[in-house]
Amino acid sequence: MVYIRDLALPDFPLLLAPMEDVSDPPFRAVCKQGGADLMYTEFVSSEGLIRDAAKSKKKLDVFDYERPIGIQLFGSDVQTMAECAKISTVAGPDLIDINYGCPVKQVACKGAGAALLRDIPKMVQMTEAVVKATHLPVTVKTRLGWDETTKNVEEVAERLQDIGIEALTIHGRTRVQMYKGEADWRLIAAIKNNPRIKIPIFGNGDIDSPEKALEYKNRYGVDGIMIGRASIGYPWIFREIKHYLATGEKLAPPTLEERVQACVMHFEKSIEWKGPKVGIFEMRRHYAHYFKGLVGAKQWRTQLVEAPAPDDVRAILAEIAQSEAVLAD
Repeated sequence: MVYIRDLALPDFPLLLAPMEDVSDPPFRAVCKQGGADLMYTEFVSSEGLIRDAAKSKKKLDVFDYERPIGIQLFGSDVQTMAECAKISTVAGPDLIDINYGCPVKQVACKGAGAALLRDIPKMVQMTEAVVKATHLPVTVKTRLGWDETTKNVEEVAERLQDIGIEALTIHGRTRVQMYKGEADWRLIAAIKNNPRIKIPIFGNGDIDSPEKALEYKNRYGVDGIMIGRASIGYPWIFREIKHYLATGEKLAPPTLEERVQACVMHFEKSIEWKGPKVGIFEMRRHYAHYFKGLVGAKQWRTQLVEAPAPDDVRAILAEIAQSEAVLAD
């Protein structure tokens, strides 16, 4: 077992990354069914939460079927982050996570996310304030550093552990890299092998197959891995990795029926949580992923994207299920 304080996870847990405009409750539902062991909300703006912004408050919605679930916060003001930790605690998650890794300009250029990698004293101060503001375990997600010349995550790991974080997830790129190039896990391994580090260390970046999951597990010795982009439209990545780690054998890819079932589940929960108008609109970004590689996928995707009402979408998905379409070679 891997423990985040009293929260028990399986050996080598698979975590679903917090992804803006992706990892909402409907998406998390299909990933939980697919085998994710720990999931996180989309990252919640502390400034938005303090202002009582509807979008930020909505991101605090967590459901029992998702557990264990963490709410991830980001912000640039220490006191605001502490206040938001208190608000988030009331929402009833299993842990609070702090985002020190988001590289996008809208976040980093406002002094939040990965920007804190340029101000370690402030990062420490902010983290300590959040730890003191909640009774829940506090975890952190970050990157190797701001750029190639300032890879300071080893210092970050020690200092944040010393003030009470319970686990650390590290994305193997710098902020300047964004999502380009290959993730470098060597520093992640160095932190895991540091005798001072007692908390779980999770690796993130480029895990998109069972083979790579096993390779990175053996090579870098992390306690678990976090999966992001590879799970979009493919929640089966979690079960496939688990099966491969346990048996050394690859599972057959999901059938057409399974693809449609997952898409239907995602769609219905999207409608339920967001309402028909927004639910239909925001599902449109997912169809291409669910039916990627399917013969005739472009035609189906066009119809789904243009469907104006829930029943239209349901009818098209039922038609796909009955089409006996196959994956292209």
